[in-house]
Amino acid sequence: MTSELSTQGRYVILIVAFLGWLCAGVHMSITQLAGQSAAVDLLERAGDFDAARYRQFNLDVQAKTKLSPLDKAQFDLWKPRVTRWFAWFQCAFLFGAATGGLVFGWLGDRVGRSKAMAGSILMFTSFAGATSFAQAPEHLCALWFLACTGVGGMWPNGVALVSEAWSGMSRPMVAGVIGVAANIGIFLFATLDREVKTTPENWRWAMVVGAAPILLGVLALFAVPESPRWLAAQRTGAAATLPDGRGSAGVFRPPLLRVTLIAIVLATIPMIGGWGTANWMNPWSEDFGGAVLKATVLQTRSITGIIGSLLGGWIASYAGRRWTYFAVSLLSLCFAQYIFLFLVPTDEKFLFFVAMLGFVSGVYFGWLPLCLPELFPTRVRSTGAGVGFNFGRIVTAVTIFASGALTQLFRGEYPLIGRYTSLLFILGMVFIWFAPDTSAKELED
Repeated sequence: MTSELSTQGRYVILIVAFLGWLCAGVHMSITQLAGQSAAVDLLERAGDFDAARYRQFNLDVQAKTKLSPLDKAQFDLWKPRVTRWFAWFQCAFLFGAATGGLVFGWLGDRVGRSKAMAGSILMFTSFAGATSFAQAPEHLCALWFLACTGVGGMWPNGVALVSEAWSGMSRPMVAGVIGVAANIGIFLFATLDREVKTTPENWRWAMVVGAAPILLGVLALFAVPESPRWLAAQRTGAAATLPDGRGSAGVFRPPLLRVTLIAIVLATIPMIGGWGTANWMNPWSEDFGGAVLKATVLQTRSITGIIGSLLGGWIASYAGRRWTYFAVSLLSLCFAQYIFLFLVPTDEKFLFFVAMLGFVSGVYFGWLPLCLPELFPTRVRSTGAGVGFNFGRIVTAVTIFASGALTQLFRGEYPLIGRYTSLLFILGMVFIWFAPDTSAKELED
């Protein structure tokens, strides 16, 4: 099915999809590392918040210095506000990415994978630039939501395009390449952040970095060839209609509804692992050790995540789709619970266990680009993969939103939040056995 596509065209697709998802990883890293600093700065701009006093209170609490009753009352008021806005900034990313996955995934099935992928890149870069001008927490969340619709659109179109351009035994390799891209982007920005340091005074530079790859979107628009499978489906009229004539919306109806629901659950577990659990480590580490420790924690998690993502497709091919997913869920649960129950960010063993969690959860993101497209036929592959991956983001966003809304109950304690959200890995251990085993299948036309 890829005979119409030259070798050069296949590599152009792979390179641009890789770079696009790498840049999306940069946006993920910005969300994690700039969120708390941006919240502190914008809350101070809104009034009734003193950023310098808040930081000093944090240092005193971590050093176990007793606060005066008046200072403790003030800190107990400010801490949940910062935690809540940090959580809502994460939600802006996740809800935006989910929306973009649905919209751009649908566009990918209607107008072509390459055009929708280019539009996604242009969306997340241009609105990242706009976010650098935010003057209130509400502005930040609204603009970042719009930017991240492009991040959400990048995944289903990039994965569908690469899956259809590369077939057979090369697919575990390219799945690993795509899976690793976001972790490389996360690592690169974390490394940059460790040197420049994202603080409440200078967090806006991070948004400018997010806007920098806009030329990649222009290149994608004019230089990336279209999927020959999608073009063939267009010629036969199969792209727009399922057997019952209901179009790509048929992923929400039988016979594909069950598969779509399973895809949503399987994509949700890694999302909650990455966003609803591990991301609480970043502000937790910042409270203990400042911007350098925060960036170091994300660096550590992402560099082992790179290895896990690269190997994820191969592991799934050799060990089986189901057993791989089950084992990764079990190990992620164990590592996350140990970190949040028994360690603090300044412990010697903390970075080691963060690295282990990064590796096993990274395997998920080599698994997903290999296995999610296998569940859907060509006519709805971009929509189906987008729905599965991005509805997972919606559920994760709801989890984080609820965690943020309950910060008073959690007393603003990041490890307590992480401890409860990581229990959702248990669902992954159960639901994987309801998924069809696609280990021996090629992509369905």
